[in-house]
Amino acid sequence: MTVENPSRDEIREILNKAKRIAVVGLSDNPERTSYMVSKAMQDAGYEIIPVNPKADEILGVKAVSSLKEIEGHVDIVDVFRRSEFLLDVAKEFAEIDADVFWAQQGLVNEEAYSFLKEKGYTVIMDRCIKVEHALTR
Repeated sequence: MTVENPSRDEIREILNKAKRIAVVGLSDNPERTSYMVSKAMQDAGYEIIPVNPKADEILGVKAVSSLKEIEGHVDIVDVFRRSEFLLDVAKEFAEIDADVFWAQQGLVNEEAYSFLKEKGYTVIMDRCIKVEHALTR
């Protein structure tokens, strides 16, 4: 089985509709990719919710230690955790019933993909949300 991402047009629609992005594994270090990508998305007008149990605040927003701590609906869960952790994040994602599970560039886990697709979720893997946002503008 291979992971099939939505088309560019579908990704454009997802990004146009989305307002709130929970970022799992968002680092408070400005040198890290997760920080730079999330800052760019925040600057583009998205509400970023940092999910990092080791941080109090990132990008001026109070961090939460898990997806389950987020109040209100989440449009996209953007994941910056190694591929072997994606299934655990996917299970927590399903509990909060967010719309789109997005694993950043270089991250793929077929088990997590199958788990979420069987539940009817939109899943994007091995794509950078910042790059896709720039491409779909």
